[in-house]
Amino acid sequence: MGGTSGVGLATAKFAEAEAIGAATAQLDAGDPAAVRNFIKEHREFDHLVLSVSGSSGAGHFRDLELDELRKGFEGKFWPQIACAQAALPTLKSGGSITFVGAISARALKPGTAGLAAINAALEAMIPILASELRPTRVNAVVPGVVDTPWWSRVPDAARAELFEKLASEVAVGRIGKPEDLASAIMFVTTNTFVTGAILDCDGGWKLKNA
Repeated sequence: MGGTSGVGLATAKFAEAEAIGAATAQLDAGDPAAVRNFIKEHREFDHLVLSVSGSSGAGHFRDLELDELRKGFEGKFWPQIACAQAALPTLKSGGSITFVGAISARALKPGTAGLAAINAALEAMIPILASELRPTRVNAVVPGVVDTPWWSRVPDAARAELFEKLASEVAVGRIGKPEDLASAIMFVTTNTFVTGAILDCDGGWKLKNA
C-alpha cells in the first residue's frame, strides 16, 4: 500500500523482479471502506507492505500548527494502522506485515517533534503486534534520508545542498535510494525467522556522532 512513488514503488518493482508479485489497484489508503473492499476482492494473500505516508507535521514546535500535526497522523499513522487491521481476515497465517516508519522517531532533530511523534507511535506498536498476531510476522523498516518525491516541496538547489550536508553526517556518506529501502523491506518480508524487528535502514545515522 502506497506504491505509486518512492520507497513503495521501488518495493513493488523489487517484488515483481523476485517473482513474488504485487496486487495493483488505485484507491485511497485513508478510506477504510475502500481498503476493506480492495482486500476482500483479492482474498487471501501472503504479505502486506505499508509505505503510505504524508508530508505534514514538520516544523519547530513553537510554530507548529496542530491541524498540520493531525494531518500528519491522518496521512501516515492512521492509514497504515487501518490497512493492517483490514488485512487480517485474509492475510495468510504465517504471512507478514511490514510497516515503513522514519528515523525521525529517534533522530532528535529540532523541527521534527511532530514527525517523531507520528513515527514513534508506529514503532511502539511493532513488538506488541508481533506477539499478538503470531504466527503472522510484524516488522518495521525505518528509512533515514532517502531521495524520494517526499522532498519535492524543497526547491531543487536547496534540496541538493541539504542532501549534501546530510550525506556528510551519516556513516555511509550518501543519501539513501528507494532501492536501498526496497531491499530491506524484502528481507523482513521473506525471512520467516524475523518478527518484532525494527530495522533501521538509515546509512548509519546513529553513528554520526560516534
